[in-house]
Amino acid sequence: MRILLVKTSSLGDVIHNLPVVSDLRRVFPAVRIAWCVEERFADIPRLHPAVAQVIPVAWRRWRKALQRLDTWRQMRDFRRAIGAVEYDLVLDTQGLLKSALIARQAHGRRCGYAAEAAREPLAARFYDATFVIPRNAHAVLRNRWLAAAACDYPVDLPLDYGICAPTDELPWLHGERPVVLFTATSRDDKLWDEANWCNLGQELLARGLTPVLPAGSASERRRAERIAAVLAGALVAPPLTLPQIAGLLGRARLVIGVDTGLAHLAAAMNVPVIAIYVASEPALTGVHGRGFARNLGRPGQPPAVAEVVAHADQALLASQ
Repeated sequence: MRILLVKTSSLGDVIHNLPVVSDLRRVFPAVRIAWCVEERFADIPRLHPAVAQVIPVAWRRWRKALQRLDTWRQMRDFRRAIGAVEYDLVLDTQGLLKSALIARQAHGRRCGYAAEAAREPLAARFYDATFVIPRNAHAVLRNRWLAAAACDYPVDLPLDYGICAPTDELPWLHGERPVVLFTATSRDDKLWDEANWCNLGQELLARGLTPVLPAGSASERRRAERIAAVLAGALVAPPLTLPQIAGLLGRARLVIGVDTGLAHLAAAMNVPVIAIYVASEPALTGVHGRGFARNLGRPGQPPAVAEVVAHADQALLASQ
């Protein structure tokens, strides 16, 4: 049996789709699963041992360079790659017109959300079969319920993201009790005030913990360095790939982050995680896992430092 999953972006959405792989492997032990995903997130499906093939798509990059001949060659190669196999099922759990059009490039029975359940109703026109999945459920549940409906198996399987931390060495990391702080996110209105991070870091240091601040872009790195400058003993991580970040999370005692896909990665790895919400609603897309996972705050009502510290103490006590 061959199944193609189409979930292209964003990072958090891709992570939320990992339990679908575990469910399919549990129900169909011999299944061969391929996954079409945006190239920048391709390392996430590769963390799951049941994903046999990752088919990267570069739509975000291609649409900015449609005037280049090489872009059209890459798009042609992608169509050949995704159309090279006859699948028993092509499952689009994204529910966007973009993802539906990608699914149409593959051969097999194409399934997705019904118009009233899809994020973009027009996407439903491109599937062979559609299913009504409640919109008020968490994204992880929606993905899993759609797969269960398309394959006709029970929806009460235990939650399993199916990934574990890579074991690569991180020679720059010192201290036996790292706490990873994700201070950056895709939108400035989702940021938690730097003074809050500094106060939180002082509380963590007082507990014998080592704050570790990963950073990607130049602006994120400057922010991390400003925070670390007032926290004697804190570490600003060097530039890391997604697998290296996963390796860092596997060594962490606790993860605290704003609304970013990397906080979801911690939840997927069963690392204790606290997510801080400032401008977005966590009910449907907050961190969701089998371990300690807390969503604090809501639009216009970010959590206070004391609240985050109290939950951090609970997480540390539970992990002893």
